[in-house]
Amino acid sequence: MTQADTRLNSTWDLDRKHFMHPWTFFDSFKQDGSLVISSAEGCYVTDASGKKYFDGLAGLWCVNIGYGREEMVEAIAEQTRKLPFFNPFVDTTNEPAAQLAGKLAELAPGSLNHVFYSGGGSTANDTAYRLIQFYQRVRGKPEKRHIITRHESYHGSTFLAASLSGKVGDKVPEFGFLEDGLHKISCPDPYRRPANMTLEAFGDFLIDEFEQKVLELGAENVAAFFAEPVMGSGGVMLAPEGYLARIYALCQKYDILFVADEVVTAFGRVGHWFASKDMFGVQPDIINCAKGITSGYIPLGATIFSDEIYDVISAPGHDRYFPHGFTYSGHPVACAAALKNIEIIERESLCEHVREIGQYLNEQLATLLDLEIVGDVRGVGFMCCVENVADKESKALFPDEVNIAKRIADACEENGLIVRPVGHLNIISPPLTMTCDQVDLLIGSLRKAIITTTDVLRQEGLLEARAPAHV
Repeated sequence: MTQADTRLNSTWDLDRKHFMHPWTFFDSFKQDGSLVISSAEGCYVTDASGKKYFDGLAGLWCVNIGYGREEMVEAIAEQTRKLPFFNPFVDTTNEPAAQLAGKLAELAPGSLNHVFYSGGGSTANDTAYRLIQFYQRVRGKPEKRHIITRHESYHGSTFLAASLSGKVGDKVPEFGFLEDGLHKISCPDPYRRPANMTLEAFGDFLIDEFEQKVLELGAENVAAFFAEPVMGSGGVMLAPEGYLARIYALCQKYDILFVADEVVTAFGRVGHWFASKDMFGVQPDIINCAKGITSGYIPLGATIFSDEIYDVISAPGHDRYFPHGFTYSGHPVACAAALKNIEIIERESLCEHVREIGQYLNEQLATLLDLEIVGDVRGVGFMCCVENVADKESKALFPDEVNIAKRIADACEENGLIVRPVGHLNIISPPLTMTCDQVDLLIGSLRKAIITTTDVLRQEGLLEARAPAHV
């Protein structure tokens, strides 16, 4: 056994024995352990045995500019040498934090001119919740405390963010969740809308449902609505046309804050700095972001909010303060990384690139619909999903124990491609630097993996016997 093999085995064993991963499935993890990723460059990652994979996840929706960007490394190193950390509390700041706040205010739509930093998307959503409750009480409306979110939404994994979220698969009985004051409405999933309902009628149903929920709770009691412009880990849901704008109009009508969770969609993922205004015509009161803000090189989250909110909570003469924050809010190294990341996205016109190549990606993704177990494909920009079904006509799903998306993801790994399995869904979110040739590679590898998996399912008696598919 070589020294490299020994090191790999040691890493794999230490990881299996001591590192409890997010969303751990204990039985399979104890048996199979982890894929050890040791290096990365461009759109590719390499495991500890030297095998190279196209990263169809961009880490986890986040490595927007790709791996191995030396100027990012230098920006991080330079700031670490100059000022690695100082506390951000009360009245102390640092140059990168102040400069990034100004840049975010410039990029964000409308009057979103104020920034509260955190360590990631979950804590950005936590911050938004606390900011909303603070704001409503300061303005003399303490009864306005109820929040509306959506089934299958994802807003994070802290206690509060997980409570805001609506993914059924994450609501395990072993956890408790905050329920008081939190309310869910339907997931805007066109593929699984009621049978015989038109897309237009489905949109009308969703809007009416939201308004009826507001009226049921009493508009005077509803503080805010949280929405991902495009739902991410819930399945890359693109709501019927006009949905978000119509919800926003009702929020305006009933004095409800509109919170856009852009942790995934911001910084180019769908071809814009922020999706809410440019894609959907919505001017949020608050935007939460993370992930692509630094392309994952350093953790950072930000809650960007309006002048109107800030002017209320900071009105002089009340000796009022906002007792919320984190040790690493406005971390100078993270903010320096974000500034350099934004510079690269601007200089390389990556938003424009995503709009162009993203159209080709989604066109090629649609070619998978001829496969036996592919029920739906959907996406926008570099944010896509394949929904796998046991029967295309009825849209029936495979039993959970079949673990269909994981089977496909494993087959993709064999082909040198990493995609994300979520229940019956395979999600794709590659680096924003992906080329047309790499789109062809991705779709070809995914097609091959789905066909291989389909043939295995048939051999196991989980599909009707038919002539095997061919690559």
